[in-house]
Order: sequence, then C-alpha cells, then structure tokens
Amino acid sequence: MAGEISEVGIAGAAPEHLSGRGAWFRRLPVVHQLRQSMGLQRGMLVAGLVLCAVFVVTAVFAPVLAPFTGSQLRTGDGTSFGAQQPPSAEHWLGTTVGGYDVLSRVIWGAQTALLVVIVAVAASIVVGVLLGLVSGYFGGALDRVLVVVADAIYAFPSLLLAILLAIVISGGQSSMWGGIMAAALSITVVFVPQYFRVTRAEVVRVKAEAFVDSARVLGTGHLRIMTRHVLRNSTRTLPLIVTLNASEAILTLAGLGFLGFGIEPTAAAEWGYDLQRSVADVTSGIWWTALFPGLAIVLAAMGMTLVGESLNDLADPRLRMRAASAEVAGDVAETSVPGTTKETEE
Repeated sequence: MAGEISEVGIAGAAPEHLSGRGAWFRRLPVVHQLRQSMGLQRGMLVAGLVLCAVFVVTAVFAPVLAPFTGSQLRTGDGTSFGAQQPPSAEHWLGTTVGGYDVLSRVIWGAQTALLVVIVAVAASIVVGVLLGLVSGYFGGALDRVLVVVADAIYAFPSLLLAILLAIVISGGQSSMWGGIMAAALSITVVFVPQYFRVTRAEVVRVKAEAFVDSARVLGTGHLRIMTRHVLRNSTRTLPLIVTLNASEAILTLAGLGFLGFGIEPTAAAEWGYDLQRSVADVTSGIWWTALFPGLAIVLAAMGMTLVGESLNDLADPRLRMRAASAEVAGDVAETSVPGTTKETEE
C-alpha cells in the first residue's frame, strides 16, 4: 500500500517539477511579452526579433561571413578590386568609390555598430541607474542638482552633443577602438538622463512602500535596502528603454559617420561613412554603393524599434486585459462547442 501511495505521489509531483523547470524561461522579459502578444502586435514583435537576430548573428560571425576584410583593396594575388565595379560573381554587391568590397563593408559594419551599441547602452545603464538610485533614495539638494543637470543635457540636441563629445574624446583620431569608444561614450552622455529619470521616478515610488519601511525598522542599512529592495523593484521598465536606445545609437553612429566624425575606412567599416561617400554615386547611376549600407541602417534600426515599441505597447495594462479577455472567450468557446455538438446529435 505504501508503495502504491509513493508511486502516486511521484506521478503527481512530476508534472509540477517539470513545469517549474521551464518557468524561468517563460518569465524572461521578451519571452513573457511574446506569449502575451496577439495578432498584429505579435507579428510586429516577431519581425523585430528576426531582424535583431540577423543583425547580431551577422556582427558576431563577420569574420566567417565576409569574403574580405573591411579595409581590403586587393585579392590574395595582388589584383586590385577596382572602384565602383557593379555587382558580379567576384563582388556580389559591387565595390565602392574607394575600391572596397560593398558586401564585406556591410557585414563588418554590423560588427562596428554592435560594439558601439553594447558599450553605449551598458555604460548608460550603469551611470544612469546608479545616479537615479542615489538621487531618488536620498533626495535633498543632491537630487535637485542632478535633476537640473539631467534636464539640461536632455534638452540639448542629441546629435550636436554627440558630435562635440566625439571631437573632444577622440582628439581628431579615428582609429577603430578610438572611434568606437568616442562614438559610444558620446552616445552614453545623451542616454544617461533617460535612465536617470526613469530610475529616479521608480525609486521615489518604491521607497515609500511598506516593505521598505519594515526593513528600516529592522535596522537594515541603506546600502542593503537600496540594492536588495529598492533597485530590484525599480528596473522593470529598463528593457523597453534599452531596445529603443539601441536603435537610436545605431542612427547616431551613422549620423556621426555621415558628417565625417566617424571611423576611417582603413580602421574599420562603418555604414554612415560609406553612405556619405556614395552620395555622389547616386547621381551617376551607381546605385549599389548607397543602397546596401543605407538598407543595413534602416533594417537594424527598424528591428530594434519594432521590438521596443511592441514591448512598450504590451506594458499597457489595457492591452493585457484585452488579451486576457480574448483568451477567456476562446476557452469558453472551446468548452461550449462539444456540448452543442452533442445536443445536435441527440
């Protein structure tokens, strides 16, 4: 009898164990919103995720996918590529006015853009969240000063601020890592006020909750309260801002390159620089030098924008209520159909 009970208990516990094992995957930010989405909203989110996945895979595997390096002008036997060559079997997307392979420049440009996005967004999160946490938790004169500074930076034209900071940081040098760091840090200064304001508003709300007061009564220190209680409940909206800022970082990097403040072509490939060099080609009927870098900028930015806007819409409680109502209506319809069919047969 005990053996039968143990077998029943194990059989009943197995599904809960298996369901708990996959629960962490369903709670991931993007996966959770994907399961909540429906109809056109789900289509937009899936399209954005596909474009982002293609962008990341292209950037990571650029050494494998690109037929040549981003600054290569000759083949292995010393033969020059030639300038403004149309698409062919040797150069699938043609060559630029400088004699570079367009396909290789587009692929390596994805890697440059991804590095700038990672550095800019990571630095912005660290600085913005830290300042927002301290400002919102302690308040006082420090809070007022930081709010005024953040508003002043936020009101300044972002591209102009990025240009000025890129000149100051790079010192006129356009090496690969120098240009990447200059562009990323200049974009970071533009993004920090956004993370600061969002984090500060959430911290001000969370620190007034009862569980924070209980922690203070128990003698918990400020650092522990800030990190374990306040910060954990104040960063739920950051994934929405990250996706939108990643799209803006790509456009800002392309703008810097187009205006001549990007990376030299001999140091690394950059879409904005290639687009600026191909402006004169368009009037001459040479379309391939401008089409593919411009298309890469549009698709990468569009993918991240679609993900960000979809996540932002799914954060709306009204949309979640509509999705839940539609799901309940579907369940009711499924359960009512068998009974209706049975009555019809009788």
